Amino acid sequence: MTDTALNIPIAVSEELESPTRRALRRLFQRKGAVVGLIVIATFMLLALFAPLIVPYDPIATSWSLVRKPPSALHWFGTDDLGRDILGRVIYGARASLVAGAISVGIALSIGVPLGLLSGYRGGFIDALISRITDAMLAVPFLILAIALAAFLGPSLGNAMIAIGVSATPIFIRLTRGQAMSVKVEDYVEAARAMGNPRWRIALFHILPNIMPALLVQATLSIAAAIIAEAALSFLGLGQQPPQPSWGSMLNAAQRFLTNAPWMALWPGLAIFLVVLSFNLVGDGLRDALDPRER
Repeated sequence: MTDTALNIPIAVSEELESPTRRALRRLFQRKGAVVGLIVIATFMLLALFAPLIVPYDPIATSWSLVRKPPSALHWFGTDDLGRDILGRVIYGARASLVAGAISVGIALSIGVPLGLLSGYRGGFIDALISRITDAMLAVPFLILAIALAAFLGPSLGNAMIAIGVSATPIFIRLTRGQAMSVKVEDYVEAARAMGNPRWRIALFHILPNIMPALLVQATLSIAAAIIAEAALSFLGLGQQPPQPSWGSMLNAAQRFLTNAPWMALWPGLAIFLVVLSFNLVGDGLRDALDPRER
């Protein structure tokens, strides 16, 4: 009897809690997601305040400091041109994080409207968009990104466009499936019965209810986009030297793995930490936004 009485206020408070606050509370209850958020926030702050943090110019060369091991002056050591690796890793975070965010933004801006149109409208439009999506999904994501980047030309901007276009089919497929399941719900039928036009139903009744799934997928896609940007920079199709990028740093380090392993250690560790953190946050968001979780 006492336990039941104690549980009533808790249940009532959870029912009165807004969906956003409930999702945030559930997210911060997951240790992995919290660790991921801390790591991502740390890299974002380092990238944002890089000019104030980095003591050396990341593109300045010094022949007297070629491939020096980590020391008190250069915590991460120097590379094959005498450049400070710590500064290049911090400045490289700018390219990777911006590429991840903008690439996913491009994929969302193209994929969500097309997927929403395909899933809600159906018919010939659905068949046409679905066949184009299937054709793009038949090509592996990274292979398609490399082909588009090579066609557009080597630069960070073109790499972001290539990654965004390559990730678009994932969001088209996800949005289409979610829209098809939501459009048969009672509240959508009620909105249609009240005479709401199709565009209003799609934007104000279907889209808000599929946003949680899109948010989770976007978080996971940022991790994939960071790996893709590093791969393109490694191949010379992304950020161009001498501007720092984690992928191009790994490309330069591959020739000195025996003599200067620190050249590959730090950019590789940065990619690992950021990608792992975005995946942890994505898993946490998936659990936090799941209405079946209690």
